[in-house]
Amino acid sequence: MAEQASGTVEETGGGQSLAHGADQALGHGEHLEHNPGSRKSWVAIAVITVGFIVGGVAMVPHPTWWAFWLGVGIAVVGCLMTAFAKTFTDDWY
Repeated sequence: MAEQASGTVEETGGGQSLAHGADQALGHGEHLEHNPGSRKSWVAIAVITVGFIVGGVAMVPHPTWWAFWLGVGIAVVGCLMTAFAKTFTDDWY
């Protein structure tokens, strides 16, 4: 008969997680907090998403080109909103 596992787990390292130990080894003393971004960035991304949805729906079941280009226009407006909201500079860490 083979040996059976005892069902216990030995903990090494004083109970610290691997990520916590890696942060200390790299010189990061405190925990990095999540940055949710600003509201204007979320609105801009929502506008881009709506533009892609409109453009995608315009292609089903056959292309409706005016609706496709409307979706492209909405997405471009959303991209301009991200530029003016400084989404990629202020919300990035």
